[in-house]
Amino acid sequence: MVPAVFSRAQPLLLRRLSAWLLPLLLMACVVLTGCSAAAQPPRSVLLQALELQIQLTQGAIADALALDAGGMPEVSRVRVAQQQPILIGEAKGLRLEGQFDWRLAGDPIRVDSPFELFLQRGERGQSWRLARPVGPAPSAGAEDQQTWITDPLPLKARG
Repeated sequence: MVPAVFSRAQPLLLRRLSAWLLPLLLMACVVLTGCSAAAQPPRSVLLQALELQIQLTQGAIADALALDAGGMPEVSRVRVAQQQPILIGEAKGLRLEGQFDWRLAGDPIRVDSPFELFLQRGERGQSWRLARPVGPAPSAGAEDQQTWITDPLPLKARG
């Protein structure tokens, strides 16, 4: 049998505990969600950026060899392993690393490849740009900054 003192004290203890615990848990959820999800671009942005990066690389190789660049690559199954904020010129950007599956147009073989992407959010936060470093990275202690070329990701029709 439980003494009467404990049975009366339990509701009071639970109310006091929930008065402190519930706001603390809600705040922790907001902070953790804000840190992890805010900077991560949507999957569609990653797919578009990888497609654009393959197209640009394929086009540069085709130009150098005087060949036809071919069609659009097909990108699927993107897995981000690492993400870190970086400066791209004077603006904030993201460096992402991971693995993705892709294949060239008309090629039945799907390839699993590592990737490194540099993305920059548009000025109004509604679009993304693919950033590509130009030339070697400056050495440690050098005053020169990395030079970047940025290309807007193509806008896809919403449907």
